[in-house]
Amino acid sequence: MSTHAPNEARVIPLRPQTAPPGSGGATRAPQRPAGAPQTPAPREPLWRNLVGDVLRRERLAQERTLKDVAEAARISMPYLSELERGRKEASSEVLAAAAQALGLGLSDLLSLAQDELARYARSRVGRGRTSPTGQYDGLCLAA
Repeated sequence: MSTHAPNEARVIPLRPQTAPPGSGGATRAPQRPAGAPQTPAPREPLWRNLVGDVLRRERLAQERTLKDVAEAARISMPYLSELERGRKEASSEVLAAAAQALGLGLSDLLSLAQDELARYARSRVGRGRTSPTGQYDGLCLAA
């Protein structure tokens, strides 16, 4: 009796094959259930992503580095990077410090982020999606 394992292994595909190998036929795409949406609807952006996009856009427009802005705002460079990428929810104090380091007020930062949200809402309405509250006119504030 041998204790050695065979030299062959059974391969289990991660995705099921749509056509048997060697059949010469083209592979078929998996069919969707009836009534399933063709493409998933784009998700509404998160506030932290909008604010982060504004922070990064303003920093790059001023041709400043993360290090420069982080030092001026008295926050760590990795934390500022995470804010810009929308990975962290910042307090109003941190947002005010980052905005001030960029020569903006907190209201300027929030207004620019709100403009991005309004632009997104208008684009959704333009694609046939209706907004439950109509146009987003006004100022969004975050705590």
